[in-house]
Amino acid sequence: MKTIPIRKIKEPVFSESFSIRNVENLLSGNDMIQDSHRHTFFLLLVLEKGKGEHVIDFVAHPVSDYSVFFMRPGQVHKLILRYGSSGYLIGFTQDFYSTHGRPLHQVFRKVSKKNYYGLDSTSFKRILSPLNSIFHECIEKQENYKEVIKANLDVFFIELLRHSQSSENTLHTTNHYAQERLEELLELLEQHILAKKQVVQYASMLHLTTYQLNAICKEMLGKTCSELINEHIILEAKRHLLGTSSQVNQIAYHLGYEDTSYFIRFFKKHTGYSPEMFRQNVK
Repeated sequence: MKTIPIRKIKEPVFSESFSIRNVENLLSGNDMIQDSHRHTFFLLLVLEKGKGEHVIDFVAHPVSDYSVFFMRPGQVHKLILRYGSSGYLIGFTQDFYSTHGRPLHQVFRKVSKKNYYGLDSTSFKRILSPLNSIFHECIEKQENYKEVIKANLDVFFIELLRHSQSSENTLHTTNHYAQERLEELLELLEQHILAKKQVVQYASMLHLTTYQLNAICKEMLGKTCSELINEHIILEAKRHLLGTSSQVNQIAYHLGYEDTSYFIRFFKKHTGYSPEMFRQNVK
């Protein structure tokens, strides 16, 4: 089965776990055109100046000045970045920037769930400052520079979350418990969707009953947990239909369906297209 290309961090600063590159130097006077691919790490594209288009999981975003793109491991994206763009391209692994057990875990979880941020010049200067510090730390490599890099990443994510919250004109939920459980669920879906497709499995991992989990999903998103599971299955199917030349039966098997005809009916029910028709129409 031909799969979507998976990329690892290039030109690592240390231990193949972190990299920061100057976009202007990376382009070297040329456009960057990347076909659909995935990463094994988190990827940040922070642009002070930018032109082009960035498609992340089939959602197209225009590349513009003062923009930030945040991609999680496993997401499929393709990028056209025009000459003249400037900023930073940053990659880091989960192990390098681990927030588990730290107060910033919720900050990182919230920030990483959104793929695109559009900022104004003032807000952008605030988030650019810690990245400039990171870039210089990577060059100079003074004592404890790894810790300084992580501390500056903390500042970057806090500033990005502040901007996101201040720019939203919607009421924020006061049910912080439900919000945290939902974010945990979405994280588990990304990790386990190929092997686990039942509500009871996710409820068990979250130490909730299926009733409690469905109540949280309905309250926060107006959907059942089963609907969220189906959405993630369809997303993964679309990734492989458009990102590979694999046959439908191969994709069905990869997604955990031994009965290809059942998978085809499932896909058509949720998209209105058969897998092959979807591949032909979207391409």
